[in-house]
Amino acid sequence: MVQMSERINKPISTSELERRWKAIRTAMDEQDIDVLLMQNNNDHMGGYTKYFTDIPATNGYPVTIVFPSDDGMTQINQGPFDMVKNLDMNGSDGVHRGVKTMMTTPSYACASYTRKYDPILTCKALEPYKHATIGLVGTYQMSFALVDYIKKQFPDATYVEASDLVDKIKVIKSDEELDLIRGTARQQVATMEAVIKEIKPGMKDSDVAAIALHVGNNLGSEQGVYLCQSWQIGSPAAIGPRHNQDRIIQEGDSFNMLVENNGAGGYFTEIGRTIVLGEATQEQHDELLFTLEAQRFALNLIRPGTSCSEIWNKYNSFMVENGRDAETRLYCHGQGYDMVERPLIRKDETMTIAKNMNIVCHPGYMRGNIYSWICDNYIIGTDGPGDSIHVMPQKIFEVG
Repeated sequence: MVQMSERINKPISTSELERRWKAIRTAMDEQDIDVLLMQNNNDHMGGYTKYFTDIPATNGYPVTIVFPSDDGMTQINQGPFDMVKNLDMNGSDGVHRGVKTMMTTPSYACASYTRKYDPILTCKALEPYKHATIGLVGTYQMSFALVDYIKKQFPDATYVEASDLVDKIKVIKSDEELDLIRGTARQQVATMEAVIKEIKPGMKDSDVAAIALHVGNNLGSEQGVYLCQSWQIGSPAAIGPRHNQDRIIQEGDSFNMLVENNGAGGYFTEIGRTIVLGEATQEQHDELLFTLEAQRFALNLIRPGTSCSEIWNKYNSFMVENGRDAETRLYCHGQGYDMVERPLIRKDETMTIAKNMNIVCHPGYMRGNIYSWICDNYIIGTDGPGDSIHVMPQKIFEVG
């Protein structure tokens, strides 16, 4: 067995990667696709290349993967000019498994004159398939420069959208993946507990987010967002990014904290709670009871075989019938290597619910003097979701 590098943060097992490759190649054969092409440039919502290689794309640098149905992968990423390295595909370097050829080039999205650098190398990998069927995976994330160049170089190839092919496999988690997902949830509970313990008046919202970032990183997280905002009764706020976190927290404030980072292994979940620096109002307590009822109503609909549009419509009818606004956000969705992964619980999603999906449900809304919300992840079982994998009380936390 190949020993993975000690530098890798919780590598996925080779047997798990082989399971994925086999399932995808079987689907490729069924759809007469000869090779897949994908490109990601971040590890927030760039999970395709990570899924195939266990190596995340980061920092806006493109990672391009060519995945043949009958050969090892080619990986192209940022690095020295024209570097080509042949690998043995079994990960003997302690990092790359399933990769036959590594290529690098110093391309940058901010320097438009480098736009052909990655495509030129990609075409070298796709040369054997210039008359074949090429499946494009994650077309929303692939650069125009990449696809435009390849189509001009290989006009006789057949190009098909293959995102659905991969998505249908990627969203169903294996036992190994589910263990890692539960580990992320445990990490986030510990992070939220640290926030509750350390928050106090006089801190900025960003100071509290920094606590969450620090604890998450110490527990193995690589990437994520820490959204929060403090607010006073009568002037409610939801959550915001670092750019909107400069407010100084005051005695009596309410504070919304969302921890949406990945854990060791790269899987995302998210947890959200409200903290009050003092005593919560009766209005807050009453509204949270309804928010929890709304979350449970949605979860009771999320059963294998159910369409997402049906869940969306029934949930919104429930909200309106109970005097709340219909939902227009993405309040419930899948997660994995991406912070937002299919299925999206809304009217335009074509995928149905299936066993072993990782689903987050986070209803939230403004009403009266407050913002009420809750956020937790659930694993879908044979009969629907069980208890939340975030083992933390669903309540307003009063501190100080």
